[in-house]
Amino acid sequence: MTDRTAEPYVVDEGPASHRRKAHHAWRQAETVKRLSDRLIGIGPFGIGLDGVLAWVPGVGLAYGLGAGGLLLYHAVKARASAVTLARMAAYLAADNLSDTVPMLGWAVDTLFPGHLMAAKALQKDIEAKHGLPDEIDAKTRKEKRVRKGRR
Repeated sequence: MTDRTAEPYVVDEGPASHRRKAHHAWRQAETVKRLSDRLIGIGPFGIGLDGVLAWVPGVGLAYGLGAGGLLLYHAVKARASAVTLARMAAYLAADNLSDTVPMLGWAVDTLFPGHLMAAKALQKDIEAKHGLPDEIDAKTRKEKRVRKGRR
């Protein structure tokens, strides 16, 4: 009888896989940034779910921790630098700690774009290592529009 146990081993997926994971993290950060702090934009200012939910006791903190945890998860998957992770954690801590103080803290949370700042830090780290994702226009920093030709 033969032993059919498989030995665990680590497969290095290579630079292309790291780049793909990093660009996925960049896009996820963009989504969290838009939902949390830029759902409604007025010039350079905006408000999102984080600011609206801050006024509902417990719910705002739960959302803030969840969205922040998701950003940090993607940062680790993208192999962000320790400095970037620390910066992100500081922004998210400031944002979520303000939720613990009723009224004044909620007002601060509404105006402080912690998720936006953490997401931008992650995106900047990814861009420095891997560049922008292919579908993002470097000038507008939005998805490229593909023009369809006439038939």
